[in-house]
Amino acid sequence: MHLTGYSMLLLLLLLAAITPFLMMGISQIVQVKYPTRLKYTTYESGMTPFGDSHIQFDVKFYMYALLFILFDIETVFLFPWAVAFERLTQSLGLFPIVEMFIFIGILMLGLVYAWKRDALRWQ
Repeated sequence: MHLTGYSMLLLLLLLAAITPFLMMGISQIVQVKYPTRLKYTTYESGMTPFGDSHIQFDVKFYMYALLFILFDIETVFLFPWAVAFERLTQSLGLFPIVEMFIFIGILMLGLVYAWKRDALRWQ
């Protein structure tokens, strides 16, 4: 029996879906368990831990992290576009330029929205 086309793809997707659960199950079965008090303490880069490990972070940290990731992803999309810019414009005309301006415009709208909502102000 030969697997071709979609049947091979389905088999690979099935294997990809099963493999993490299979690996976690095997690790649960074969792991060595020696629970000690030291294993349940907070680790702080080799220093003596102080305080509780369950502290609340301010939402501002998350906002800055989200904005950083947003503009980091923007760079990931812009760099390949800039590298292939000349070849894209020769084959597709103005479409890549218009498409990138729409992408940058959407990101600028998000930045302006965050700016208006004082998400960039550290208080």
